[in-house]
Amino acid sequence: MIQRIQSVFLLLLAICMVCVLFLPIWTKTDPQSNQTLTLTATQLTSSAPGQAPIGTYAIAALAAIAALVALAEIFQYRKRMTQLMLGSLNLLLISATIGACFYYSSQGEQMLNVKMPGNFEAGFYLPTLALLLNLLANRFIRRDEKLVRSMDRLR
Repeated sequence: MIQRIQSVFLLLLAICMVCVLFLPIWTKTDPQSNQTLTLTATQLTSSAPGQAPIGTYAIAALAAIAALVALAEIFQYRKRMTQLMLGSLNLLLISATIGACFYYSSQGEQMLNVKMPGNFEAGFYLPTLALLLNLLANRFIRRDEKLVRSMDRLR
């Protein structure tokens, strides 16, 4: 049913992944020239004049698909095995989102050769939280499946 705890976890997961689309993921500032690089889900921008932003649409696409899969997973409450499969797919999508964030932040590190490391922002940590919420949701879905199977044995 929709009021189960795993539905709350999946809804929070979807909210986290949608927030990734709008929050900055990574920033790096050169203290000498005050040039700033900012990574969002859609682009890697530089404050230096004359540099075109680099499109990072892979992060946005992966985050949006993960949010949609989580929402679809909520309404598959009668098919717990399908929910578990969608949860596994979401695990891969969220992991790919985190990997894409690392990839594009390393691209930004190479663009601005300063010894200081960049700072990961809130948009970077939300997929990690979503990964934890996905694991919790899968755990409670498995628990429901075991409960249903034990009740079937009693009949």
